[in-house]
Amino acid sequence: MELRTLRYFVAVAEELHFGRAATRLHMSQPPLSRAVKQLEADVGALLFARSPAGVVLTPVGTVLLNEARALLDHADRVRVRVSAAAGVATITVGILGDGTDPGVTRLAAAYRRSHPGIDIRIRDTDLTDPTCGLRAGLVDVALTRAPFDETALTVRALRSDPVGVVLRADDPLASRDRLRLADLNDRRWFQFPQGTDPVWQSFWNGGRPREGPVVRAVQECLQAVLWNGTVGLAPLGHDLPAELAVVPLIDMTPSRVVAVWNEGDANPLIRSFIEIATAAYRH
Repeated sequence: MELRTLRYFVAVAEELHFGRAATRLHMSQPPLSRAVKQLEADVGALLFARSPAGVVLTPVGTVLLNEARALLDHADRVRVRVSAAAGVATITVGILGDGTDPGVTRLAAAYRRSHPGIDIRIRDTDLTDPTCGLRAGLVDVALTRAPFDETALTVRALRSDPVGVVLRADDPLASRDRLRLADLNDRRWFQFPQGTDPVWQSFWNGGRPREGPVVRAVQECLQAVLWNGTVGLAPLGHDLPAELAVVPLIDMTPSRVVAVWNEGDANPLIRSFIEIATAAYRH
């Protein structure tokens, strides 16, 4: 199995939609579909059950997804360590969640102008690691959301976003102008996998234990709302499908967009990145 094909498979498995996965991978859909079909032929089993509404993972696909994520994480670690040994002028940036944030767009343009000879690598991560692989040495700096365990990390706040609850558009609460956390006490909420940073999990659970389906990616959260009526929190200002709605929560702490790096890391590329990020998010 080629790593590239596994990345294709993981994108489809997380988006549960070939079109969205193709957009995320910056490629057209036909070659993505062909690659997945070839992977199914290599495995000797179907990885997805297809329908007009999209796709769902088969039991074989679920097993492969876990293994593929582990393999790709290992490959990333190898690349980071080899680059470091070779002394290549590279900075690896981890991005959690929405890479279309205007702040990210401004930062990317400003950093390219200031460092035209630097190889900038991006690692898009799911919701299970708010530090985007920073502790594992997979990235030099992360653009993410707090709060999380900040032990041995340095955090720079870039922006604060109000938080709302994501609901199905036909949910009785979706027509409200605003809600309180207490309005959602009898609902099922998104949960992150066991071992996820407890500070991070607690924030997105509104500060108390909840029960509900386990999710890893933004699209899995949205699908959980769509299919199961699950509720969950999300920063305001993001585009949602017409079938979903977001209602502001008036008693929820804002979500802070932050840049974070390992405490004591003196890499000058990180220092300049933080300075440029602070300016880019100020506009």
